[in-house]
Amino acid sequence: MSVLKKLAGETALYGISTIVGRSLNFLLVGIHTKVFLPEELSVNTELYGWLSIAAVLYTYGMETTFFRFASKENKMEYYNLILSALILTSIILSIILISFSTPIMNMLGYPDQEIFMTWLVMALAIDSVMAIPFARLRLEKKPLQFVKARMINIFINIFFNVFFLIFCKDIYEGKYLTFLKPLISHIYFPEIGAGYIILANLIANIFLIPLLWKLFSDFHFRFDFTVFKKLWEYGYPIMIMGLASTINGRTDILLLKHILPDNFYPNRTAEQALGIYGNCYKLSIFMLVAINAFKFAAEPFFFSKAEDRNSPKIFSNVMKWFIIVCVFLWLLVSLNLDFLDAFLLNKDIYSEGIGVVPVLLLANLFLGIYYNLSVWFKTTDRTYFGTLITFLGAGLTIILNLLLIPVLGYMGCAYTFLISCFAMMAVCYLLGQKFAPMPYDTISAFGYIASAGLLIYFNSQIHISNLFVSIVYHLTILTLYILGIVLVERKTVIPLKIREKYAFLR
Repeated sequence: MSVLKKLAGETALYGISTIVGRSLNFLLVGIHTKVFLPEELSVNTELYGWLSIAAVLYTYGMETTFFRFASKENKMEYYNLILSALILTSIILSIILISFSTPIMNMLGYPDQEIFMTWLVMALAIDSVMAIPFARLRLEKKPLQFVKARMINIFINIFFNVFFLIFCKDIYEGKYLTFLKPLISHIYFPEIGAGYIILANLIANIFLIPLLWKLFSDFHFRFDFTVFKKLWEYGYPIMIMGLASTINGRTDILLLKHILPDNFYPNRTAEQALGIYGNCYKLSIFMLVAINAFKFAAEPFFFSKAEDRNSPKIFSNVMKWFIIVCVFLWLLVSLNLDFLDAFLLNKDIYSEGIGVVPVLLLANLFLGIYYNLSVWFKTTDRTYFGTLITFLGAGLTIILNLLLIPVLGYMGCAYTFLISCFAMMAVCYLLGQKFAPMPYDTISAFGYIASAGLLIYFNSQIHISNLFVSIVYHLTILTLYILGIVLVERKTVIPLKIREKYAFLR
């Protein structure tokens, strides 16, 4: 249990930056939906969809590769080599993409907006290079430094979103401080619009360089092709796996606008539908927060415990509590959609797509379980299984999106993602039990997910018009559910002395 507490503690530390950052970025949804109409945000939604795919190509599996090799051998040798490789390839890829930004943006249907792509590519290049210094902090068990850098990066991003989209915009439009308008007119241009979201992202990433400068002070540029070949052989299946996984998660964004039938939603264009779906998708962010915070702590943890004879039991317990936390988050968000709708989706048009949120949350829960299950092929150097599984998921995603979007619209996107994530999870579990069996508690996992799903379904049939009453009612349900978990898991969460004192807890 002490091992689990240590992992939980590190996850909590990494979660501070992730949870606070995502929560604050979550509030940006309110700013963005207030300032822009869905069609104005469609370019950002689509570009960030492509960015997710490009990010995998930029890092090509080297982050996980760094953990795999640096945790056992000369850390600085692999740090220097991998960081050198990423700097080189990031520069080359960025030059190519920026050079072709005009035809690419024309092809996507956003002419004369190539500056957005240039900013996004520059932000991506910095992000990719910084992945290895951040990985080094995780490997060296320095979560506080990790959190500090991430938090500053997040606050800078939020500051410049507010600065450009509220402060500068309002002054430019003469709402207040009109004497500053001549100055503001040199830095704020209305035609950029939602592009300021991307620019804020770029500025925040630039600040990462001085924030992590100490991790570059002992860096020495070097490249050894013989050693790198070994790293590449381990990393490229992870890259392919990540690419297929990202395609699995973002194909809906990339396809929705292009294959949604005309007038599918009355009085709504395809660009509006994409903007609605993209911003409702962000309401599933809490599950991604939990998964990302867990991954930051768990990846080095899994590699360090791979040789431990007790690792099957440890990994099984980790899985159980991961599912419990994620199921709670699924309930928390899904039961309070009316609250989120009222305070974050400022225009009624965005509320039209809120039904996708519970489905997307469940899909991400399955994806998180898949990440947990994937430990078996990562620690046994069978990463090619991960490639096959994610290709299965990507194939399902492409086929089902093509079939379901014309019939169900953006709900088709949500159901496709759910089916794909479930399939990946199921196949990974079955293969893992064949090649590296783990004593996972599948009965409790099914029980928690099924019971939460039933609660969400029955709650969706009840409409409470008074927001305050609705919040109290849903918090009561959540409290009762938590008490139920405590009773089921009492031997783990309730001290022995208390259980001995009260017979019903034994």
